[in-house]
Amino acid sequence: MNHKERMFAVLEGKPVDRIPWIPRLDLWYKANRLAGTLPTQYRNASLMEMMDDLGFGYHAVVPDFKDLRSPEDEADRPLSIHHLHFMPVRTVWDGIDRQITRRGGRTITEYRTPVGTITTVMLYDDSMRKAGITISHVERYAFSGPEDYKPLEYIFRHARAEPNYEGDAAFAEQVGDRGFAVAYVSVAAAPMHMLQRDVMPMDVFFFELNDRPDEVGELAESIGGYWRQMLDVAADCPAEVIFLGANYDAAIQYPPFFAQHIEPYLAEFAQMLHRRGKYLLTHTDGENTGLLEHYVASKIDIADSICPSPMTRLSMAEVRQAFDGRITIMGGIPSVALLKDSMKDRQFEEFLDDFFVQIGRGDRLILGISDTTPPAADFQRLLTIARRIEAFGPVGGAPDVAVGAKHN
Repeated sequence: MNHKERMFAVLEGKPVDRIPWIPRLDLWYKANRLAGTLPTQYRNASLMEMMDDLGFGYHAVVPDFKDLRSPEDEADRPLSIHHLHFMPVRTVWDGIDRQITRRGGRTITEYRTPVGTITTVMLYDDSMRKAGITISHVERYAFSGPEDYKPLEYIFRHARAEPNYEGDAAFAEQVGDRGFAVAYVSVAAAPMHMLQRDVMPMDVFFFELNDRPDEVGELAESIGGYWRQMLDVAADCPAEVIFLGANYDAAIQYPPFFAQHIEPYLAEFAQMLHRRGKYLLTHTDGENTGLLEHYVASKIDIADSICPSPMTRLSMAEVRQAFDGRITIMGGIPSVALLKDSMKDRQFEEFLDDFFVQIGRGDRLILGISDTTPPAADFQRLLTIARRIEAFGPVGGAPDVAVGAKHN
């Protein structure tokens, strides 16, 4: 079995020769390459070449946010809209005067509309490069006060989604049989989530939702036409696994909020994909206490970047019990386990002993690092995990009741 075949077999509840090992190493690789601290034998290797040599699968889920089609394509990140080379969707602005200015590490974007101007500012500096980070920091959000509702509604009503299938196909060809070439659509899972995580500062969003719920609702509704176009385009792309939504936390996307504003959108998109024989992945990195039942109700197929204790309150066994074979877990090893300052060698070995007990049968599991391998990670620990996977041995198929659960 190659990595891709093994991952799809897990997703379908079939037996595999071993648990897939797909650690996310992109940020670790970029940071250590820039610092000149990659392992000696990989100093001149690409990340894919290194993964091939190690025998690891390639984590092709979270994109490189600097993989732009043009320098101007980063400008819309404060609107929660990305224009990446490998995305299956491209966003086009109709009737918007968009002015982009760069000053040092900052990008200032003005959206001039008949009902007002929106200005955003992003920062990308050397410290972010050294950490391997590729997504810019928003310094000035698109929404700063009630006067911004109308121009933002105008902007979103004049956004249009078009296919970018050639970029998606090129990505799949590059990844090959190393793993899923996941089609990235949006870090937001729904229009209201889009406003909460990117368009407004977090505290401002909750104040506005309390003080001006109608205006917030109308702004979310103004995204609706573009949102439906985006999902229609994404659903018809060549990719087999589609990424929608990221970074949920029970304190922010608290269960009632998730149930009202996110769950219906994920479930609708999941059904669209299932009718086409495709799978929905959502990036569940965060504190998931109280959210697991909503992931199941959302009909998602892959919970990417599940992060158990000691970084969150949930154990791996609790997550597996809640999913009960209906959702495939991707991730599972908390990133602190790779840091010697956080977990001494003996603690690491004890963690692994317990972890491989908690995964039970090992079915419905694609093992990786949650959320990502940090730059200071001990490389030898990645090799140790790989050896533990080999020692765990073959994995039988999931219980019959769970096979095909995504289509229920």
